Amino acid sequence: MEDTKSFTMSIKDKWEFQCATSTCLPFVITTALDIRQCQAYCLGQDHCKAITFQQAISKCQLFDNIVDQNYNLQTNIKATTMIVILGTRMPPEPTTASTTPSSAVTTSISTTTSTSSTSTTTAVPVWKLVGSMSGPRDEHAVSLLPNGNVLVIGGHNGSVYLKSAESYDSVTNIWTAIQSMNIARGALTASLLLNGKVLVTGGFSNTYLNSAELYDLGSANWTLTGNMNDQRYGHTASVLSNGKVLVTGGANSIYGLTSTELYDPTSGSWTIAANMTYGRVRHQAVVLSNGSVLVIGGSTSKSAELYDPSTGKWTLTGNMSAIRSYFTASKLSDGTVLVTGGDNNVAGVTAELYDPLTNKWTLTGNMSIARKTHIGLKLSNGQVLVAGGSNSNDLASSELYDPLTKNWTVTANMSAARASHAGVVLMNGSALVAGGKGLASAELY
Repeated sequence: MEDTKSFTMSIKDKWEFQCATSTCLPFVITTALDIRQCQAYCLGQDHCKAITFQQAISKCQLFDNIVDQNYNLQTNIKATTMIVILGTRMPPEPTTASTTPSSAVTTSISTTTSTSSTSTTTAVPVWKLVGSMSGPRDEHAVSLLPNGNVLVIGGHNGSVYLKSAESYDSVTNIWTAIQSMNIARGALTASLLLNGKVLVTGGFSNTYLNSAELYDLGSANWTLTGNMNDQRYGHTASVLSNGKVLVTGGANSIYGLTSTELYDPTSGSWTIAANMTYGRVRHQAVVLSNGSVLVIGGSTSKSAELYDPSTGKWTLTGNMSAIRSYFTASKLSDGTVLVTGGDNNVAGVTAELYDPLTNKWTLTGNMSIARKTHIGLKLSNGQVLVAGGSNSNDLASSELYDPLTKNWTVTANMSAARASHAGVVLMNGSALVAGGKGLASAELY
């Protein structure tokens, strides 16, 4: 039997909290199509005690602490405030108490015509803040560790490049500083190897870097490993089925390298591999179901090519419809690859699919807004979550791509606009995003 949640709420139309104290500030601010969707967001958050919804701007605020605030309301003809009545949440609400004005009119979320005040509304996903890193980071890297924690590495804090690293515990939502890397770097890559270590490569730190280092979860230490043959930032790193790591392109004094190389975790050494046909930076690489690596776009290119690990050769495949860099690429459950957005004005709002069986690209539904420097994460349900990025301004918006319908649906906004941030899907299926320009905060979807 499917679990259901329910509660009964009192309604105060044309009123909102004065929020004279910080405890009354909303813990989630998002968008909702109507007040029922805002109620559903609250239903999905066990600690939600009240909502304020403004239809004119689709603004939904969730509150988790309204002690002494129920009578501390102010008039706002554009707002509606609703308060969860104590003892009506099923399963039971958290023990923090709240009271309800006796003159309030009660209402409830209901999917039937019954007079019962219970609800079978399914909880709607929202973003939830989960603490902050030690400081702001952008152009950093993240890696999901074998123990379920998330390793966050390097980047830039607005002033200097960072060698610091920290770990996020998805069970406790606690961030912990760990040993720093040996070298500060941003625009780097981080790859979880088959042996459980994390390989960090290249990047930029007021100079172009060819260094690489390994993080060992067991010892919690960083160790320098062999240097790459080329300095590079804005490159890609792909773990192959044989355990080696293919690094492609990037930039140094040359913007858009054709060079590629292979890292062997057994020897800790790098070997020069065949050059790509086109130079690429800020491109994407995806390991396909057959073990080949699809390298896409970058620089001023709409081309794509395939690397065959068995032969060590590159082969051009179909071109995308538009030039893309600063975009995302996600392998879907059916083996196709979804690319989204990019810094080309024509491509920024578009998305397209690559089919490895036909080697062809097909335009799919457009996103709701053009974006670059965003993230794209394939969720456990097969959908792709795209969040943040920038166009004329940094963005807080997010949306979901459904591979079955090939359509996009706008979902809840993040708590802050983020660009050049990082994200990863946790073992429990939640999506974690962290940082972005000027931001240390992190949140879960």
